[in-house]
Amino acid sequence: MFRNYINIAFRNIWKHKFFSFINISGLAIGISASLVIFLIVQYDFSFDKHHKDSDRIYRAVSNFEFSGEVYKNSGITSPMADALRKEGTGIELVVPFRHMDFERKISIPVTGKDEPIVFKKQQDFIATDQAYFKLFSYEWVAGNPAASLQDPYQVVLTESKAKLYFPNLKPSDVMGKEFFMDDSVRLTVSGIVKDQVKKTDFTFKAFLSRATLEKTSLKPRDWTQWNNTNSSSQLLVKLSQGTKPIQVEKQIEALSEKNRIKEPGDNSKTSFKLQPLNDIHFNPDYWIYENRIAHKPTLLGLLAVAAFLLLLGCINFINLTTAQAAGRAKEIGIRKTIGSSKMQLIFQFLNETILITLMATIFSVLITPLLLKVFADFIPSDLTFNFFQQPAIWLFLLMLVVVVSFLSGFYPALVLSKFKPLAVLKSQSAISGGQSKTAWLRKSLTVVQFVIAQVFIIAAFFVSKQINYTLQKDLGFQKEAILYFSTQYNDTAVGRQKLMVEKIKQIPEVSMVSLSTSPPSSVSSWSGTIKYKDGKKEIETDVQFKYGDTSFMKLYKMDLLAGTGLTPADTVSSFVINETYARLLGFKNPKEAIGKILIWDVKPVPIAGVVKDFHTRSLHEQIKPTAIGTWVNASHTFNVALYPQNGQTGTWQSAIKKMEKSWKELYPENDFEYQFLDESIAKFYTSEKNISRLLNWATGLAIFISCLGLLGLVIFITNQRTKEIGIRKVIGASVTQIVTLLSKDFLKLVLIGFIIAIPIAWWGTHTWLENFAFKTNMSWWIFILSGGLMIMIALITLGIQTIRSAMANPVKSLRSE
Repeated sequence: MFRNYINIAFRNIWKHKFFSFINISGLAIGISASLVIFLIVQYDFSFDKHHKDSDRIYRAVSNFEFSGEVYKNSGITSPMADALRKEGTGIELVVPFRHMDFERKISIPVTGKDEPIVFKKQQDFIATDQAYFKLFSYEWVAGNPAASLQDPYQVVLTESKAKLYFPNLKPSDVMGKEFFMDDSVRLTVSGIVKDQVKKTDFTFKAFLSRATLEKTSLKPRDWTQWNNTNSSSQLLVKLSQGTKPIQVEKQIEALSEKNRIKEPGDNSKTSFKLQPLNDIHFNPDYWIYENRIAHKPTLLGLLAVAAFLLLLGCINFINLTTAQAAGRAKEIGIRKTIGSSKMQLIFQFLNETILITLMATIFSVLITPLLLKVFADFIPSDLTFNFFQQPAIWLFLLMLVVVVSFLSGFYPALVLSKFKPLAVLKSQSAISGGQSKTAWLRKSLTVVQFVIAQVFIIAAFFVSKQINYTLQKDLGFQKEAILYFSTQYNDTAVGRQKLMVEKIKQIPEVSMVSLSTSPPSSVSSWSGTIKYKDGKKEIETDVQFKYGDTSFMKLYKMDLLAGTGLTPADTVSSFVINETYARLLGFKNPKEAIGKILIWDVKPVPIAGVVKDFHTRSLHEQIKPTAIGTWVNASHTFNVALYPQNGQTGTWQSAIKKMEKSWKELYPENDFEYQFLDESIAKFYTSEKNISRLLNWATGLAIFISCLGLLGLVIFITNQRTKEIGIRKVIGASVTQIVTLLSKDFLKLVLIGFIIAIPIAWWGTHTWLENFAFKTNMSWWIFILSGGLMIMIALITLGIQTIRSAMANPVKSLRSE
C-alpha cells in the first residue's frame, strides 16, 4: 500500500509540473535559509559549552560611574586575584590571566647561526598560572601540568604554536627549548598542549607563567595598583557548589573598598559583577581583544527570517493545493466509493506533501555550500558544513521535514478528505460550497505573504538609508584623502618620529602630516577623570583624551570655536575641549571656558580652546566629553593628508611607496601598514552592512516566493474562468477590462497587506534605529515607495497570465468548453 501511495504521489507531482515546481521552489528556499541560519545559530550557541562545570564559571568585570555615566570594563584590578585567593570564601578556583597587549616579537635562537629566526606580530599570548589548566581542560602532549607555569620564565605552547616556532621537532623535543620575547625576555618551554578544537572565546596559544611578569620588563604599571583597572587584567572564578554569584560580588567589592585609595572629592562609584561564562560570547559591554561578539537580537532576527521564508513556502503549498481541490474531487469520490477511509486519504495526501518536502530538502542540501560562499563575509570563517559528519544537521532537517509537511499538508489533506463521494460523482458543482469555504483562507494567507514581503522591503530601505546616513554624515573633521600608520606602542625614539615626519613632508603628493595617539575617530580610546572647581562645587568627569602635535587639528580641519588651539610642548600644558565638555562644565558660551583650570592627575591644566563637537567613535554612541592635548611621548601615529588625485590615478600609490621607502629606512624591523581613515570609519558599520545585505536577500526571496504563489493562483483562477473570459470577449469586453477584472481582487489583497505591514515595519525599524545615538529620519516616502514597488511587482506578475488569457481567441476557449 505504501508503495502505491508513493507511485500516486509521483504521478500527481508530474501531472501538475508547474504547480509542483512552485511548491518545491518555495519550500527549498525556506529550508535552505533555515539550514544556513541553523548553522550560524548553532555555531554561536556552542561556545564554551564543553568545559566541565561551565555553569559555575564566571568572569569578574568592573563597572564605573562618573557623573551619572556608567563605564563597563571587562578587566579588574591586578592585585584582586591574590587578595581573593587569600580572603575569599565559597570559591573553588581563582584564575587570573593577563592578556599580553599588542603584537609581540619572538626570536628563536639557531645553533651555529648569529641571527635568530624572527616571528613578528605574534598574538594570543597570556600570562597565567597552573589554575588556568585546572579550570579549562587541555590535553597535555608533553610536560607536567603540576610543574608548568610554576616558576618565572616558563611558557606552555599549543601544538600549532610549537610547530610554528620549532617545525622539525617532536613535542617531547621542544621541551626545554628557549626563545626570546621582544628581544629581552628569555622563555623556556615547560609544556605542550593540544589546540582547542571545540568552540571557545579563550583561543590563546601561548601561556607565560604569571611570575614572569614580576621579574621582567613585561611587568605592567598597574600590577600593584588598586585604583587602576585595565581590560587586559582578567579574572575568572569557579564557584563552589551552592555559592551564589552575589556573595562573591560582595566579597570583591569589600576587598576593593578596603584597599582602594579614596581621594578627597572623588565621587565616582565602582561596582563588580560576575559575568557567566556563557554570556561572554554575546555581551558587547565587556568586549576584549578583538573577539567576535555574537549579537543575540541579530541571531533571533535570523531565526525570524528563516521562519518567515518557510512560512511563505508553506502558504504557497496550502493555497495551490486547496485551489486545486476541485480537480481531484472525482478521484476522491471514487476512492471513497471503493472503500478508502478518511484517515487513508489524509495519509495519502500527507504522503505527497512529505515527498515534495523531501525533494525540496535534497535541493536545499545541494545549494547550501553555494549559499555559504555567497555569505562568506557574514559567516564565521571556521563554520563548517559537512552533511555526512554532522548528525545535528540530520536531526534538524528531519525535524524540519516533519514540521513543514504537517504545516503545509495537514489542512489541505483535511479539506480534500471531507468531500462526499455521492455529491462529487453526481456533479462537480456539488463541491463548490467546500471550495468557497477555503477561499477566505487562501485570501488570508495571500495577505500574510504580502505583509511579510512588505515588511522586508521597508526594513531593507530603512537599513540602507541609515547606513548611507552614517557614511555621509559630517563627523566634525575631515576624513577623505587621509591615511595613517603607527610605530610600535613601546617605540620611544622621538628623534626617529620627527625625522619620519620631515621625510613625509618632502613628498610632493602630501599636503600635511601630524603625529598623534590616534585619528580623531577610532576603535581605540584613552580616558580618565578630570576635575573642575567652579567656586561652588567640584565637577568630576570621565573624559576621552586625544593627543597630537600642533598640526593635528589643522590637518583634520576641526572647527575651533574659541581660544588658540594646541601649543608646542613635550608634555600636556593645556587642553582644547569639545563643546559637550564645555556645556557639562556649565559654560554657555565657548569663550567663557578659555583660561579656566582643569585638574588632571593632580596637575593644573588650563583650557586653551574649545573645538566644535566631533565623533570619536561610531554613531551608535553619543559624543562624550573630550580633551585634546600635546604629549610627544604618547604620540606614535602618523596622520598624512594627501592632495586630491584630480583624476590622475596612481598619484596616491606613488606617495605611499615613497612613505614605505622612508619607513623601511627608519623602522627596518617593522612592516609598513597603513589605513585610509574613511575606510576604517566605514568598518564601524560592518555589522549593519551585513544586516542590510541579508535583508536585501531575504526581501528578494520573500518577493520571489510570494510572486510565485500569486502567479500559481492567477493561473489556476484564469483556467477556471476560461469560459467566462471567452463570453465576455464575445460580447465586447476589451483586454484592459478583462485584465482589470482578473487582477483587482489580487491587488486588493496586496493593498491590505501593505496597510497591515506599515505599523509592523515602523515598529521594527524604529526599534532597530534606537541602537544609534545619531540616526536618519523615519521618512514617510519610504513607505509609499515600498508599497508602490510591491504593487508594481504584483501587477507584472499578474500581467504574465492575465494579459495572455485576455488576448486568447474566445472561439478556442468556448469550443473547448
